[in-house]
Amino acid sequence: MNEYDQDPMKKLLKHALPPIQADAEPSRDLWPAMLRRLDEGTAEPVQAGFNWAWFDGALAAGLALLIASFPASIPLLLYYL
Repeated sequence: MNEYDQDPMKKLLKHALPPIQADAEPSRDLWPAMLRRLDEGTAEPVQAGFNWAWFDGALAAGLALLIASFPASIPLLLYYL
């Protein structure tokens, strides 16, 4: 890209991004809030088993149909896995 092509991009970036101040710091200390969130246990528990969306089931059914229809495709599928 030459400088002529870069000028519109520079203008767009300057318009889209606010200027960064030299002394830009958070207005308060964020670490105590992070420790409080960790102590509250806001993390969701991991569920045992599988939660499949409809798309996952459709892909699995399509793969099973492909293998049943074309058994010679099994080595190709294993190669790409």
